[in-house]
Amino acid sequence: MNILLAEDDSQLGELIVYMLKKKGDFKVEWVLDGEDAFYYASSSYYDVLILDWMMPGATGVEVCRRLRKQGYSGAILMLTAKDTVEDRIEGLDSGADDYLVKPFEIGELLARLRALSRRNYAPILEEEVRVGDLVLNRMSHMVRDGQTEIQLSKREFQLLDFLVQNKGQVLPREVILERVWGLDANVAPKTIDATVKLIRKKLDQLGRQDLLQSIRGVGYKFEH
Repeated sequence: MNILLAEDDSQLGELIVYMLKKKGDFKVEWVLDGEDAFYYASSSYYDVLILDWMMPGATGVEVCRRLRKQGYSGAILMLTAKDTVEDRIEGLDSGADDYLVKPFEIGELLARLRALSRRNYAPILEEEVRVGDLVLNRMSHMVRDGQTEIQLSKREFQLLDFLVQNKGQVLPREVILERVWGLDANVAPKTIDATVKLIRKKLDQLGRQDLLQSIRGVGYKFEH
């Protein structure tokens, strides 16, 4: 289960990450402020978001409202010390699916995460993504421009799809590594460069090699 934890209390955050990984099959990404939580949730898929209410940058409630406003459909669990009825109503009305008051037992957190994950929050991705004349097919991993098609490997397609979803944004190598290969992957940053080189070589068959731009010392962006 992919979890995004947004918790600015470092001791509690470390404990939750440790316990989730120890007690279950959880892959956890942890951020410390609301803006990072919004960015991560907007650019990757998670089974459940765990948002602390009081965070720097933006509160959990603000992040929740912004995500729902832009159409985010994933499960959100609000985690907070606020325990009045009014607080619970505000938390749930912001778009959270569940609400857990601190302090809590890790067993209850696990049970709530399991319950949330059983609901079908998975976004339905379009089979085809169109960027101008370029069409990416997520089923076949083919990229088409007019009558010409190229075949990408699964990893090449995942990387190109991730860059397309964030077109115009500079994505650091560390972020690409986390989102495409995964946090636990034992992959050197040079692997990203090598994969981009392969994608560019194939895009060159469409005359579109320039779509992937290198940002020196940082990473890559897709510009169309």
